[in-house]
Parts: sequence; structure tokens; C-alpha cells
Amino acid sequence: MTTPQPSARPPGPRRAFLVGVALPSQPAAEVEEHLLELAALADTAGAQVVGQALQARPAPDPKLYLGAGKAAEIAAQVAELAADVVLFDEDLTGSQAKNLEEVFKVPVVDRSGVILEIFERRARSREARTQVELARLNYELPRLTRKWGHLSRQVGGIGVRGGEGETQLEADRRVLTRRIGKLKRELEQIDRMRKNQRRGRSELPVVALAGYTNAGKSTLFNRLTRGAAHAEDRLFATLDSRLRRGALDGERWPVLFADTVGFIRKLPHHLVASFRSTLDEVVEADLVVHLVDRSHALWEDQRRVAEEVLESLGVEPDRVLTVFNKCDRLDPSEPREPGVPHVSAATGEGLERLRQAIGERLLALRATPRSPASRLPSAPTFA
Repeated sequence: MTTPQPSARPPGPRRAFLVGVALPSQPAAEVEEHLLELAALADTAGAQVVGQALQARPAPDPKLYLGAGKAAEIAAQVAELAADVVLFDEDLTGSQAKNLEEVFKVPVVDRSGVILEIFERRARSREARTQVELARLNYELPRLTRKWGHLSRQVGGIGVRGGEGETQLEADRRVLTRRIGKLKRELEQIDRMRKNQRRGRSELPVVALAGYTNAGKSTLFNRLTRGAAHAEDRLFATLDSRLRRGALDGERWPVLFADTVGFIRKLPHHLVASFRSTLDEVVEADLVVHLVDRSHALWEDQRRVAEEVLESLGVEPDRVLTVFNKCDRLDPSEPREPGVPHVSAATGEGLERLRQAIGERLLALRATPRSPASRLPSAPTFA
């Protein structure tokens, strides 16, 4: 039987088999929850999940990530279930993916590859498409030891086809490197345009909504701005940042709200780097509302992930207001954390208290070096 050609990304719809590995630092129950998230990612990418497997290991195997016996067992399940792609919840090296494809006889895609697939499907604006292509090519570059006949398609028709010798590999690397350089220059130009737009917009305080993907940011954005931003119960419904005017304290205190791309566990660093100009909306905001889906089983883990991303972006903790969303899904008898606004973006519960908390935090920031004080009208009064 010939080994199938690995594809650059999983074209959907596909029948996907999920694989997770529990290392000593991760309880198996937590990894199972992460597999549920991978299933949601697969659904967003247009794949149908037909099965899954989980292995506990002391450390990843350098060759297969899994043990050889477990890999053979999964290969039998993949064949029985007629799965045509295997999705790993961990990131794989190019050689690991290649070796696993030889065992499974179907393409293997790791977590970063799935996330990139979703971003590619959802990118609409020129900026988002450029950012995603740059992330994809940076992801592919160290994986060129796999089959690379698809590269002429990946770089928009630029490239060479032919054999798989060292000369071809070097040629493909040159093609990708040139394309990466071109995309970086395009993003630098887009970033300059964004900065000019920021300087030219009205002198109002900017409040950015950030948090784990599917925490309800777009729904809250619509509530706070009476907007009509796209919102759905799927991961990464929003890629491009959106800016719209809203108000605190009735109409007496206008502000600008920004809806931004969501974060996720193990967000590929190439995506973070490529989306830097979009994420600058968070970095430059006067206040960041960190929205947490309090009803999620792993809300504490999601909160930590988002906090780590915000910290890596250089957002100071005093400019972050943590807010618990989807409180309508909580048991009424469950105690609520003091000092943290609880809201339901879906029903509107707690929104007035949230507006008040945003106003209070903006006022508290007036004396800081990056103070929004110059953009604040006289202090509002709250009923």
C-alpha cells in the first residue's frame, strides 16, 4: 500500500479521529476536556469527529509522539471508522507527523494546523488574509522535510514543482522565505495605516474586549454598542478587530469599544506574531475588559491562558478589568466571586453594573502615565 500524500491542511468536510496525550504534568481528566475543545475546533474547521484516543505517557516519543503500540492500535481504529484525517491536540514536529502518516495511512494535522485552517477559512479582510498566510508559511517552513508538492498552491502559484531532492527542498525554502518577506512588508504597511487611523480618530477612551475564544465578546460588544457584529456559538467567530461608539452613564460619557480576536490554549506563536497589528488594538486600549466564560468547566484554565497572552502583549494588570460572562447558566445557589462583575451578554443581566465598573476603572486610571484623562469628560454620576 502506498503512503498517501500529506496535505498542507485538512480540506473539509472530513471524518476526523482525535488523539490526546496525557503527560505527568497534566491529569487525564484535563486532557479529556482539552480533547473536547479540539472537537469544537474540528467542527469549526468543517470536520466530523468519528472517534478519539488518549494515551498517558511519561514523555512524548521522539519518533511518533505516541508509543508504537498505541499508534498501531489507533491505526486500526482509523481504518475501522473510515477516518480520513487524524488530529493531534499537541504540536508535532515535521518528522513526527510524517512518521505517523506512514502508520495511519491518512494525513495527520496537529493543533496549530487545525487553528490555522480555521483562521484561513474565516479571514475576510486583506489584513486578516495577509496575517494568516504569513502564519501559515512560518508554520510550514520548518516542516518542509514532508512532501512539498503543494507549495506552489500555498504561495499563490509562485514556486517550482519537481523532485524531492535537496535542491528542490532548498528551492522551496527560498520560495517561502521570499513570500514571507513580502507578507511582512505588506503587514508593516497595514500597521502604519492602522496607527494613522488611531491618531486620527476622535479623542475618546478606548475599551477593548479580550478573552478566550467563544467567551461571548461579540455578543457583549453588540450589547454595549447597539451594534450588529457577527456573533455565533463557535470558536474564532471574530478575526478582525471592530470599533464602535458606545456610552457609559446613559449618553453622557461616550467611549469607543473594540471587539478583538479570541485567545486559545496553545495559540500558535506564528499567529500571535502575525496578528500583532490587530492585537495592538488591545495593547493601545485605555482599558481591557477580560471576558471569562464563567459557565465553562475549565474557566479557570481559560482565564489563566488569556492572562498569559495579555501579559505577553505587554498589557499592564491595572488596565485589565476581569468580567465573568454567561452567569445566567450558573446555579443560582453558587457563590459569586466578590469584586468581579458578573454579566450575561445574552440576556443583558448585569450590564449597568458593568458600565459602572468600566467607568470607575477609567477614572482610577486618570493619574497613570498612559492616562485616558485627556479623553475623559467631567466625571459621570451613576444612579
